[in-house]
Amino acid sequence: MIPEVTNSHELEKLAAMLESSGEYRILRRLRLAGATPPPVGATMRRGVIVDVETTGLDSATDEIIELAMLAFDYSTDGAFVASANTFDQLREPGQPIPPEVTRLTGITDEMVADQSIDCASVDAFIADAALVIAHNAAFDRRVCERLVPSFAAKPWACSIREVDWIFEGFESARLSSLAAGYGRFFDSHRALHDCEAALDVLSRPLPRTGRIALSALLESARRPKWRLRAVRPPFAVRERLKLRGYRWEAGKGGAQGAWCTETDQSSFPAECDFLRHEIYRQPAPSIDARLLTAYERYSLRSD
Repeated sequence: MIPEVTNSHELEKLAAMLESSGEYRILRRLRLAGATPPPVGATMRRGVIVDVETTGLDSATDEIIELAMLAFDYSTDGAFVASANTFDQLREPGQPIPPEVTRLTGITDEMVADQSIDCASVDAFIADAALVIAHNAAFDRRVCERLVPSFAAKPWACSIREVDWIFEGFESARLSSLAAGYGRFFDSHRALHDCEAALDVLSRPLPRTGRIALSALLESARRPKWRLRAVRPPFAVRERLKLRGYRWEAGKGGAQGAWCTETDQSSFPAECDFLRHEIYRQPAPSIDARLLTAYERYSLRSD
């Protein structure tokens, strides 16, 4: 009979032994590092990571059932990251939680009964945030703005889109995949756990470039981008749009759906030429393009 081992030092020795064999890969439970002082002379900012659990995947109609936030302090170059305080509240959505959502999150109707999110407390929590980050900001920002309007006044960044995880060698940009790539696992599909996982992966060096992931995200968030919408392109060229990285976005509020992409200022002329000559095949088509900053990006106002 194998004796039970509970001592963390002994467990770590066993894990190291297994890893050294080359036959095993060990995942360690994700635990955020304790508070550490910032480097002397560093210019510091406060950031907030947001995650929500909702009744579905439609940002226009589905309701938040859990809102979690993790505040953190960071140096403006992104090289230093330290977690601070947390916020986590449940909310009764005014309708039964779909069974598939309960299976995914573990949140039941009984857990949210008579629960509400204190919007004034949310306002206070994000008041000094220089940046709000979500791991799918295109969804999270919109549902958060519907519930708490003060979110609309903050600049946002997306930790899926604004770090090139695939280029860095990860199989996908899912949080569980990123954490596993760094040798960690966590209890996913609860909002606060997802916030902690997002901060952990952002605080680590990227495998290929070696820069801290948060540094890459900050660089992207600070750079205005053009958002282009290819409306009603010929059917025969839609595969070409997909291959170039355009994503289909359904129209909301009476607006037409379109194939959408974002590009920086230096690539904008070439992207317009691509749409003119390879998609619309007209010398002067009407190109739907808007210049967005982190204050508008991912918001309903970017449509």
